[in-house]
Amino acid sequence: MRRSTLAVVMLALAGLASQLAGQNVPDAPAALPGVTLPAQLDRVLRDYERAWRAGDAAALAVLFAEDGFVLQGGRPPVRGRSAIQAAYAGQGGGPLRLRALAFATSDTIAYIIGAYGYGDAPGDTGTFTLVLHRAADGRWLIFSDMDNSNARPR
Repeated sequence: MRRSTLAVVMLALAGLASQLAGQNVPDAPAALPGVTLPAQLDRVLRDYERAWRAGDAAALAVLFAEDGFVLQGGRPPVRGRSAIQAAYAGQGGGPLRLRALAFATSDTIAYIIGAYGYGDAPGDTGTFTLVLHRAADGRWLIFSDMDNSNARPR
């Protein structure tokens, strides 16, 4: 009796699995529209793109506040310009594209929520959050850069 019950349960599960496999899978959600940034904030994104494309870790680090953070997925946090430059060494060199999805500014603090991709490939590869700090000279510097890939973990 136990074998026959087990066989019936296994057949029922196999039938259910085949029905689920045949169901329509919903399309990926549409990309969120971008927003236009004020020139001073847009400069941060364009300078970041330029430095990344050049594979210039020193130029990337200069975009950060002296005590800034880099928070990359799958890696420990990095703090301070010299550590940021070391973390970015050997990264970059690709045709990075950054676009803003939302932003806000206050007196000396701002944020940009955005998406990134590479080259002419359609869609976004991932998302990011930049927290910015306005330096004494008025330039916006990155205090925190956190990014996430859109790819599902394996």
